[in-house]
Amino acid sequence: MDGILAAQGLIIALFVCLVLALVTKYLSIPAIPFYIIAGVVLGKAGLGLVASDPISSFFSELGLIFLLFFVGLGLKVDKISENQREVLASGIIDLNVNMLIGFVAAYLLGFSLIEALIVAAAFYSSSTALAVTSLIENRKLMMREAGTIIWLMVFEDLVLIVILALLSAGNENLLLFAVEILAGLGIMYVLAHYGKEFLVSLLERDDELPILFTFVSVLATAGAALFLGIPDTLMVIALGAAIATTDPDAFEQHARPFKDVFLVIFFVFFGVTINLSGNVSMGVMAIICLLAVASKLISGVLTGIALYGSAASGIEIWTNTIARGEFSIALAALYGSPPVAVTIAVMVIVTSLVGSFAAKYSGVFTHGFGGGNRHRGPPRRVRAGH
Repeated sequence: MDGILAAQGLIIALFVCLVLALVTKYLSIPAIPFYIIAGVVLGKAGLGLVASDPISSFFSELGLIFLLFFVGLGLKVDKISENQREVLASGIIDLNVNMLIGFVAAYLLGFSLIEALIVAAAFYSSSTALAVTSLIENRKLMMREAGTIIWLMVFEDLVLIVILALLSAGNENLLLFAVEILAGLGIMYVLAHYGKEFLVSLLERDDELPILFTFVSVLATAGAALFLGIPDTLMVIALGAAIATTDPDAFEQHARPFKDVFLVIFFVFFGVTINLSGNVSMGVMAIICLLAVASKLISGVLTGIALYGSAASGIEIWTNTIARGEFSIALAALYGSPPVAVTIAVMVIVTSLVGSFAAKYSGVFTHGFGGGNRHRGPPRRVRAGH
């Protein structure tokens, strides 16, 4: 009976998300905040129609695992080295400004040191999915700032891996923990290097084997990591990074359906578990949201001036990086206390909506900064893996 009720809750949640996906696609607005809101409305903080259970938790975990697998697939070391100056310049500015503002603000607003670090990491991490989607839907992939925005997301992914490693280490010996992670990464790369020919030939098949192999590889890696006492989140990223040396586009094609479906479940059931009475005042959440928008403005303008000598370029970068999303929610789900979770959820909802409209109407913001001249010169091609 419990299994039937759990399945009914999952079906209700998925049906609501299907409707939301259709509506948000039609209106060209991000779906992520509405998935979270749907979870809050359907869950214990709202109507109580859907509850978190082992089945939904399992599917949510799959969504998180495939998301992190995609992070690894996007880490193409050769392309990062080719664009080293742009990656480092934009990334370091973005990291220093947003992590510092996020951490200081969270700590002064009453969060503990660890909670402030988690809030700051979520505060810092823009949504790769929303940034790339806005560039595509607003036909901005060929503008010169698009490359910077993409590489900014790559740098944030690299920082995210370090943050995940630090948070996952906990009370363990950091040196031993690092050795375990490097050993796992080394094994991944050896298998990918010596099995490259086999992997490529397997992915070229037109039957069910490529999809089945991709799905089993990700789950087997996560399972093996848990068995060995290594964080599955990091090992799945390592798997993606190793596979990126073979044929990452094919793996991405086969893994995307799993990621997209399971990630929707992850977002909605994150909303289901949110406790709105998490001892965080509306004032605190409002301050965090306002600072989240303002800090990306500061880092965006500084990046635009540093790389292009143009505040207008910085405004364009800002409008496309305001939105926080999947990685912020992942951090909240993995390590956040109830107050942290509700704060990050509200921040994601607000910034993703603000970011969506800001990116769509970025010309309004750049007009006063000579934005009409920023596209002169040959267009830049985006070559990152996202």
